[in-house]
Amino acid sequence: MSFFRSLFSARPAPRHFARLDESGICRAFKHCSHAPQGGEWVEVNEQRLVWLGQPLPASARITPRAARSALRLLLAA
Repeated sequence: MSFFRSLFSARPAPRHFARLDESGICRAFKHCSHAPQGGEWVEVNEQRLVWLGQPLPASARITPRAARSALRLLLAA
């Protein structure tokens, strides 16, 4: 029965992450529901292979979720 229920339960939406080296160069991508541990991973709005080996464009970055929720609270007040 739990398998049947799991088919209809809400799952976290997959998110895109890019791993940056110490120079800010994009070295890898990851597509997962939670932020990866270790390394310098930043959330991006999409994955583009042309970014590999290049500096990540500032427009690609997504602000951290905690900062966005705090911003919403400030704007709602």
